[in-house]
Amino acid sequence: MIRVLIADDQALVRGGFRVLIDSADDLEVVGEAADGAEAVRRTRELKPDVVLMDIRMPGVDGLEATRAICGPGGVSDVRVIILTTFDLDEYVFAGLRAGASGFLLKDTDPEDLFAAIHVVAGGEALLAPSVTRRLIQEFARQPDPHRTPPEALTSLTDREREVLGLVGQGLTNSEIATELFISPATAKTHVSRVMMKLGARDRAQLVVAAYESGLVSPRGV
Repeated sequence: MIRVLIADDQALVRGGFRVLIDSADDLEVVGEAADGAEAVRRTRELKPDVVLMDIRMPGVDGLEATRAICGPGGVSDVRVIILTTFDLDEYVFAGLRAGASGFLLKDTDPEDLFAAIHVVAGGEALLAPSVTRRLIQEFARQPDPHRTPPEALTSLTDREREVLGLVGQGLTNSEIATELFISPATAKTHVSRVMMKLGARDRAQLVVAAYESGLVSPRGV
């Protein structure tokens, strides 16, 4: 059973998501939060597998809450999905930097919602290749004083840097395997090692690292 917490300042939105999620056999809503501070508090208390996080909430917003949950001293093994009304909402980029595993539109079809929760709960990033390209083209243009410095990649082997670059372009493990003429299992191993060396929670943070370090540029997508 995948345990979900819903954070949104609108009771009707929370109620709608609760009804949908509870209708799935293997999903369960374990709690709700009306603002970011409550989301952090409830996440620490309930330890859900996935948090559906609205960005625009009063007081502590969803971005700050995501950073508190996913950042240093946060709650391990909890994944955050950003909820937004716009697929290129500027806050989505900041949410990914804060450690979110991806994003969903609030009017997502139930089947896509269920699939997204399963993907993120399984440790993958909710960033389809086409979405990754669009997001990162915008994301990489935004200045950030906390960009990942190029020297952060010095612990990676040449092959691992190559794999990171392909992850940054939105390729799946199977596509990476085809590109590099290696087995999917080997590609998965390389991705796992890169995540470990860079301290990344999931694939979304590898995409961020690839662009912020300059390993991949927006022109490459």
